[in-house]
Amino acid sequence: MMTTSVKIPSLETDKHPLQNEGLRPPVTQCPDEPRSPGWFRHLKFFTAGLLLAIIAVRYVVPTFGGFKLGVPETPLDTKAVCPKTSAIVPHTHADILKKLEAEYANESFHDQAFAWLGGAVKIPTQMYDDMKQPGEDPRWDVFKKLHSYIDSHFDFVNLKKTNINTYGLVYHWQGSNTDLKPILFTAHQDVIPVAPDTINDWINPPFSGIWDGQWLWGRGSCDDKPGLIGSLAAVQKLGKAGFKPERTIVLAFGFDEEHGGIIGATKIRDHLLSTYGEDGFAILIDEGGFLEGRTDGVIATPAVAEKGHFDLRMVVSSAGGHSSVPPEHTSIGILAALIAELEANPHEPHLYRDEPYFTALQCQAILNSELDDDLRGLIKKSRSSDKALFDLEKKLFATDVLADALSKNTQAVDLIGGGVKSNALPENAYAVVNHRIAQHSSVSAVKAHIVDTLTPIAKKFNLTLDAFGDELHGMSNVVSSGHLKLTDAWGTALEPAPVTPWIENSAFDFLAGTIQTVVKTSKRWNNPDIPVAVAPGILSGNTDTRYYWKLTKNIFRYRHVSRFDKYNGAHTVNEAIFAEAFIDLIRFFTITILNADETDLLG
Repeated sequence: MMTTSVKIPSLETDKHPLQNEGLRPPVTQCPDEPRSPGWFRHLKFFTAGLLLAIIAVRYVVPTFGGFKLGVPETPLDTKAVCPKTSAIVPHTHADILKKLEAEYANESFHDQAFAWLGGAVKIPTQMYDDMKQPGEDPRWDVFKKLHSYIDSHFDFVNLKKTNINTYGLVYHWQGSNTDLKPILFTAHQDVIPVAPDTINDWINPPFSGIWDGQWLWGRGSCDDKPGLIGSLAAVQKLGKAGFKPERTIVLAFGFDEEHGGIIGATKIRDHLLSTYGEDGFAILIDEGGFLEGRTDGVIATPAVAEKGHFDLRMVVSSAGGHSSVPPEHTSIGILAALIAELEANPHEPHLYRDEPYFTALQCQAILNSELDDDLRGLIKKSRSSDKALFDLEKKLFATDVLADALSKNTQAVDLIGGGVKSNALPENAYAVVNHRIAQHSSVSAVKAHIVDTLTPIAKKFNLTLDAFGDELHGMSNVVSSGHLKLTDAWGTALEPAPVTPWIENSAFDFLAGTIQTVVKTSKRWNNPDIPVAVAPGILSGNTDTRYYWKLTKNIFRYRHVSRFDKYNGAHTVNEAIFAEAFIDLIRFFTITILNADETDLLG
């Protein structure tokens, strides 16, 4: 793709950005002072009144126009507007990179790489929510096929392989300098199941692994077999090119990420902690953020944080009986009212200047020429104006579904059930509601919102209520019509992840500089001068890194693939990846390893 160069405006970088916007200093009492003369006291009263009037005009009056009450317009430090880094290029290993780049550009390697990925996609490593432990469920057997496939196609002379809880894979490539912390790449082997009734909707069969000359098709082609096969390919090619690392390299592949990593990632975590210790890795790179390429520039957004999650299970219990003599509302009818009330009272989205998404927006305003001019202006003004920030929220959330979702706690009713026969009243009806929790919120805040929203409905239908273990009886003086129980559906509630710093963090600078190099030397962009911005992102879902917080403070969720390189996204029909993007992903893993071996940014 031919591109044109656009210069990124220079930004001031002399201040620190992360301040608690809108928070006032605590009020302190002054010590007793000598009594002032009368005329001076009158002057003080006049001055105080004048100050109150100014405050009223500045803060109270604007609330009638929709401003936020009492929040001073505090400027955002411009260093966080859109972080700028220089490209990092391997020097000591320049010959190895030159050799591999020539090989990666060859059509024969493309054919081989696409065959590697396609072969892995053909193996249906589907993950179901009711999987038992390995050895207790035959559905795990397909993972043995994947392991045999990897062993037969990748020859790792220098790597030590460890199986964790049967199907977890950890590869260790020992470096010569034990003073350097290792780097860790993670991915997962499992994929979301394909619904049988959607098979005919696929352009190519869901486990075909077909490369049609442009796209590579099949479940897992986006999520996350490119990460699995791409990192394995890079390590193999580096070894065969004669690379001998100074810094140890570790690959860790879970096998039940799509079910929360409960069986796989937890055991891998324990192994990594016992082997390498807490904060034992310089950096961890997993799936997550992506890059967005346009003709006038590229924006990459490695996720520095993940939203938390909470799955609500609500169960309505009521008397059964023959449906020919029904009550006014069955348990299913009451459950429907509860669901409707939750959906009628969603959490409100907000933008916060010290959160990653706000920084990503600033990069968009600078680099994305397709951005609406009014929106671009609001984004820039919102750095220092709270009115502009408020107006930006209204405009952005009304037009951008993703922005709305990233900026609030989300809720989605995903499971429902109840009843056994059409002429029998259902004794129980249930629903499971998935919540993704924003950085500025918490599990307890989500629970409080649920209880506040549903308690009036429970009272309306005269239900007793068990709200997360708190029994609330006596909704009225009338005998209870039933019972509502609210619980954590799977016992897997998760607070939002710790945020990896992106300001004055050498690990972020390392990743950003590496991304710069991968983009600027890519045959796809064909433009060494293309502007590249790397901004922090936030992941709306969760990866296996939810269990890896103690392994390193530098967790980045990033796949070097454009969102335009995914035919229809993941977790749905017609999952496919633009095949050339997979080559650049292998290049990303390769250059990251070479740079990590030379840099002093990772310690």
